[in-house]
Amino acid sequence: MNSITLRRPDDWHLHLRDGAMLEGVIGDTSKDFARAIIMPNLVPPVVTTEDAQAYKDRIVKAIPSGHKFEPLMTLYLTEHTEADDVEAGKNSGLITAVKLYPAGATTNSHGGVRDMDKAMPVLERMAKIGLPLCVHGEVTTPEVDIFDREAVFIETVLEPLRKRLPELKVTMEHVTTKDGVDYIKSSKANLAGSITTHHLIINRNAILVGGIKPHYYCLPVAKREEHRLALRAAATSGDARFFLGTDSAPHIDPLKECACGCAGVYTSINTMSCLAHVFEQDNALDKLEAFTSLNGPAWYGLAPNDETITLVKRDEPVAFPTKRETGAGIVTVFDPMFPLHWDVA
Repeated sequence: MNSITLRRPDDWHLHLRDGAMLEGVIGDTSKDFARAIIMPNLVPPVVTTEDAQAYKDRIVKAIPSGHKFEPLMTLYLTEHTEADDVEAGKNSGLITAVKLYPAGATTNSHGGVRDMDKAMPVLERMAKIGLPLCVHGEVTTPEVDIFDREAVFIETVLEPLRKRLPELKVTMEHVTTKDGVDYIKSSKANLAGSITTHHLIINRNAILVGGIKPHYYCLPVAKREEHRLALRAAATSGDARFFLGTDSAPHIDPLKECACGCAGVYTSINTMSCLAHVFEQDNALDKLEAFTSLNGPAWYGLAPNDETITLVKRDEPVAFPTKRETGAGIVTVFDPMFPLHWDVA
């Protein structure tokens, strides 16, 4: 197969940042993707519907001319989030989901939830009105090994929450472990998971072998090979509970290449090419559309896009830029460590 046509894809987990960085990176998403769920962990975070509207206005203003792209807005859940504001945001059509960051779990998450009981009034309202909760599924307690954070989160936070509020719709974002895949598969309702491009391609060796590679460092951190293979099997299975959320997260190189580097991998430029390579390797090109274009909209109650894109397999490798220059600084583009022949025509 040398070409494949898909409904235009969506990205169900995206960091666009703000200001000059937003302006520098948004075109890499909007050229291929019709919609994206936008993460709210700015400084300060997007905590109210008013914040979300202002952020959406800035995003829309930055979309390059000729690109058709819809940002789907989220709210950053805190222990002081007001349920009435969340419901108003949902009813207005502005708010697609609310995001749970355990405090300290990742970039700009220090204002996240420490005591789940304090967030329960909002979560109960969300369950009642059918608004999904997106979770960064890791505990942050220091005694838990960083490679076990997802499994412990499932056991100690997510499972008790879902037993307490079984009607709450939960998206486990950027699943990184076989534990997460198996937990989603075992669920009978109201649970799905997004999977990133880079977690389908790298394991923890990419970060650590031969020296520290900061541009492969992300949170949740890449795990052992057995977990990567479980993610690949889930993504390429066609199972409607799994869909693409790139978690593409730009940081300028000086903030990555330092003694305490930021977590994040920037994949927006070459995600579709990387995914076509992965799915072809696994003899699953016929499942690519489900993963990128169908399962996510179905989960979030939206229609799939009417437009299509075509991927063409080139004889020579596609030359993607290794760096993206932005007004905020230079961002390194994800290198999958193999040549990419699939290209969006």
